[in-house]
Amino acid sequence: MGFYSKHILPRCLDKACGIGPITKQREKVVPLAEGVVLEIGIGSGQNLPHYRADKVRKIIGVDPDDHIWKRSEARRAACSIDIERIGLSGEEIPLEKNTADCVVVTYSLCTIPDPVKALHEMKRILKPGGKILFSEHGKAPDSKVHKWQNRIDPLWKRLAGGCHSGRDIPDLFRQADLSFDNLQEMYIPGPKVLGYNYWGVARA
Repeated sequence: MGFYSKHILPRCLDKACGIGPITKQREKVVPLAEGVVLEIGIGSGQNLPHYRADKVRKIIGVDPDDHIWKRSEARRAACSIDIERIGLSGEEIPLEKNTADCVVVTYSLCTIPDPVKALHEMKRILKPGGKILFSEHGKAPDSKVHKWQNRIDPLWKRLAGGCHSGRDIPDLFRQADLSFDNLQEMYIPGPKVLGYNYWGVARA
């Protein structure tokens, strides 16, 4: 791992994932979490201020990047909820099935190498009746924008730590045999190639 990945990329990701429009998206889903929460891609802890301490008992965060995790220190210190981190990607999580009441995944399915496998893991770890709360950027509905997503993807993945600009988020859930209680989508402010968002609630 070079200088860029250790020092520059974590700072850039933390700033980019904390901009106003993305924060507003987090505010739509994270406060719905309750019980024992599995957060996939906890990263620098951008979701931590949005959890409700009166509803959430524990957060188990999954993220493989030690350098971005270090940037969560202040947010962890300000959070009164018990937080545990597993330093792995989301495809193989060393937790028993039926561990979590809820899964939260925000702006991480774009980066996980095998997102469908990760969604199967989330489903396995969820208790019966549990829910997946998500907000992700992905495939734009406009063909011209989607073509540009495909064009920039090879370079974008290298610059943004493996992030794909235009993954078909609803299709990933369907491939993992998950259905939607609620699915919303729209462009949020910012570049259209990165600005089409999907969010809502999914269940097995």
